[in-house]
Amino acid sequence: MTEKARGLQISCIDLFAGIGGIRKGFEQANSNGTTETVFVSEYDKYAATTYAANFSTPVNTIEGLNELLMPVDGAIIYGDLTKVPDEALRAIPKFDICLAGFPCQAFSLAGKRLGFDDDYKGMSRGTLFRELIRICEINKPKVVFCENVKGLLHHDGGKTLEVIRGAFDQIGYTMFYDVLSSSNFGVPQTRERLYMVVFKDELAPENFGFPKGESTSLRIKDILEENPVGSRYYLSEKYLNTLIEHKRRHKAKGNGFGYQVRSHDEYAGTLTCGGMGRERNLIEDSRPHSLVPTTGIHGPINSKNIRKMTPREWARLQGFKNSFVLPVADTHLYKQFGNTVTVNVVEAIACQILEYLDDLFKSKEMYELRKSRVLSLLDKEGPQTSSRIANELEWLFLSSYDEAEIKKTVRAALQSLKREGKIAVVGNTRAAVWEIKH
Repeated sequence: MTEKARGLQISCIDLFAGIGGIRKGFEQANSNGTTETVFVSEYDKYAATTYAANFSTPVNTIEGLNELLMPVDGAIIYGDLTKVPDEALRAIPKFDICLAGFPCQAFSLAGKRLGFDDDYKGMSRGTLFRELIRICEINKPKVVFCENVKGLLHHDGGKTLEVIRGAFDQIGYTMFYDVLSSSNFGVPQTRERLYMVVFKDELAPENFGFPKGESTSLRIKDILEENPVGSRYYLSEKYLNTLIEHKRRHKAKGNGFGYQVRSHDEYAGTLTCGGMGRERNLIEDSRPHSLVPTTGIHGPINSKNIRKMTPREWARLQGFKNSFVLPVADTHLYKQFGNTVTVNVVEAIACQILEYLDDLFKSKEMYELRKSRVLSLLDKEGPQTSSRIANELEWLFLSSYDEAEIKKTVRAALQSLKREGKIAVVGNTRAAVWEIKH
């Protein structure tokens, strides 16, 4: 069981949100605090439908984006991020963490053909990852959390990961990453995924330690439906024979492809959105069930009691609780749970992130960092009012801080720097300006 974070008041945005698996993990990690999601983007209407059936926020719209609203009831969800102008992004309420399960796309070679050899942001142009970079550059979240396939490590000869890391570096972020297995975090599924935690440079630790977890004792038998399932989940005799023949042909060629019937006492294989994800996770279920087909299968139901797992069983394999609503057809649910994250893994990583942020924003180091940024601002921009300084330093405060709290903390930092003889104030009114003392 993952130890919960102490509890923070944080705000997030959820990009390429899918059905909300990353958000679910962060909310569970911060169950002792408050997690507000202020912006969501997902262009697949079926995923957006599932998301909206399970989350009630955000409820406020962003001016100028009505045409991008997804046609779902519940949470406000926007579609194609590429159509969101910069002005609208600036209108998103303050947030601390950006959640993003962006698609894996090849962009380094295309970027180089366009002349972006040393410009990682340019090399990511035309991809959805570029939209993530655009949002982070404009809104400056403290942390960005990303999940992707393990193959991203070596995708396009390692160039894809190089571009991702380089693009974050260009906009002032430090990236940490690791490959974690879902079976080490309380679900009986063999699933290795790449997780990336990206901090604003000034807030980044020297090293971020990912949780390792431990091998779960749970097995397939622990996630099965409690009651017998309908005949719709059982394979037809014809389809099963086709799978058997397909596997036989591949085995004769020395390939390991083909269907797999899993023992109830083992882990499930990796869930994927394609048909192979189901075919490599078949099980034998001899509990009483109808032999009358209820779908358009060809021929009778197989006599070996072989069936595919249900969407609810897949949901459990990804760490979703039984309260998670499944509002769309099975075809879409299999795709959604094959594409989503394992909630338990995200929760474990989120606990580490939130504990770090809690310690950081209570530390003397954060106070000194704000003072350092004041000096940098005055040195670069010249004399400034305290209100302008507070506005420029806003990103160094959690979103739960209101304007008055930020201004009070900044005034204290200014007075401290004045006592140290590093800055001086000119004037005695609210229009007074602070400057470097020469």
